[in-house]
Amino acid sequence: MASSSSDQNYEFIVVGGGTSGCVVAGRLAQAGRSVLLLEGGRDDDTSFIHMPGGFVRLFTSDRVVAYQTTPQKHAGSRTFFVPQANTLGGGSSVNAMIYIRGSAEDYDEWRELGCDGWGWDDVLPFFKKSECNDTLSEPYHGTDGPIKVSNPWYGIPTNLAFIKAGQEIGLPFNHDFNGQRQEGIGFYQSTCFKGRRSSSAVGYLSPRRVHPKLTVRTNCQVLKLITEGMRVTGVVYRGRDGVRNEVRAAREVILAAGAMASPKILQLSGIGPSALLKDKGIEVVHDAPEVGENYQNHVEVPLHCRLKDPISLFGQDKGFAALKHGLQYTLFRSGLLASSIAEAGAFIDTQKTGRPDVQLYLIPSLFGSPEWPAPPGHGVSICVQLLRPKSRGSVRLSSAAPDDPVVFDAGALAHQDDVDTIVRGIEVARRIIKAPSLARIASGEIYSSPDGEEDARNPEGFVRKYTRSVSHVAGTCRMGSDVRAVVDVQLRVNGLSGLRVADASVIPKLVSGNTNAAATMIGERCADFVLRGLN
Repeated sequence: MASSSSDQNYEFIVVGGGTSGCVVAGRLAQAGRSVLLLEGGRDDDTSFIHMPGGFVRLFTSDRVVAYQTTPQKHAGSRTFFVPQANTLGGGSSVNAMIYIRGSAEDYDEWRELGCDGWGWDDVLPFFKKSECNDTLSEPYHGTDGPIKVSNPWYGIPTNLAFIKAGQEIGLPFNHDFNGQRQEGIGFYQSTCFKGRRSSSAVGYLSPRRVHPKLTVRTNCQVLKLITEGMRVTGVVYRGRDGVRNEVRAAREVILAAGAMASPKILQLSGIGPSALLKDKGIEVVHDAPEVGENYQNHVEVPLHCRLKDPISLFGQDKGFAALKHGLQYTLFRSGLLASSIAEAGAFIDTQKTGRPDVQLYLIPSLFGSPEWPAPPGHGVSICVQLLRPKSRGSVRLSSAAPDDPVVFDAGALAHQDDVDTIVRGIEVARRIIKAPSLARIASGEIYSSPDGEEDARNPEGFVRKYTRSVSHVAGTCRMGSDVRAVVDVQLRVNGLSGLRVADASVIPKLVSGNTNAAATMIGERCADFVLRGLN
């Protein structure tokens, strides 16, 4: 491989142009600091990113990569695939745009776990700082931040039936899942506005892509960090031309490559469990036993319902229907392609503790996976998602070669409480399916496997057979105030100088809902810590 050294230095290098990385880079450039942002994936230059309803196409493109687990012994020895973004904007460019922060109790738990300054009252101002909500304001929402948040723009007919059915079994209607309480059923707000996705790349970078202090390079794979003694001074990366480059940061390197790639880069750089590094022939720079540990992710089980009439999204991406939707979106920024698709959902307290432990999504089609393809025809899917898993996994190097995949054990369903909670969530979802408003349009549950009906009679077996991972990966560079924590409460890597981690990997305990808003908040906090330290 050809190599060269860069003759240009920056004050800050941000590794990873995902949700958090774009926030950090944008805020630092806005403050007049010179920043190099290196993103391993492509630019966000496809219409399928910016057109809300186009996101489903991204998951079969190179803008999303799927990490493959080892066989999961508590889930029938099945292999799970965990999609992660591979484009500028990260998850905020490819996700379903659902805007959820988690519950206030999540962040108070972070504080109790030793993350002083990360309680709900501490993080709420940064959520509000990032948000431009088109409907809601104080005391929970911001109205002039970079990320636009709005109510659904398109009325998919099955959504109201689902929301009414939930109320018929006793779930309260909730107009704001990010407000005073999380429990209930209703419409999700989403990070899009007037038919356009509002990603962190759009919100934080687009106004400053021509800023003289900000340099953005895509298709640049960071191979390792450069260390001098116990200080990180730069990075080695391979550019789109295949040339190996070295670039230096006068002040700090900020690692924001995501909860899968951030621990990998640290381990490749000699920062991680010493026994693992020695086994792979990597010189130990700093023994950090928890780098790559504490992996957490939400998992879900989809339930499928056959519709009596052809009112799902089945076939809407083909032929005349696809042409009609494309023209409507192009001419008026309206219609199905202006929708985030997953517009309705619920948060359910299955144990009556006062805090939801299951999240539901309604998908207005029969939504499958490579392992369990959806049944054909018109229907809807209700995804039952575990909110606070107790199971833990790990992400570890397989070799010292940056291009080799990691050894990835998700630890899925290792804790019995996770299985029991999903079982309770499925019971509630099946009650919704049978409630009058949904029963009027749906003929009942159908299955993606020929054995599905028989499997359903064994609730635990059903969960272990059909559970799948989602994309809410967190925890692999845990934040805390104890000596084993990877980063401290200002996101500085313990034992080193000149290095912070700012992405979902620092989350000590997974939040109760979609993780993108939390990743945005973490980016805001990191930029604030850095800029305050310069004053």
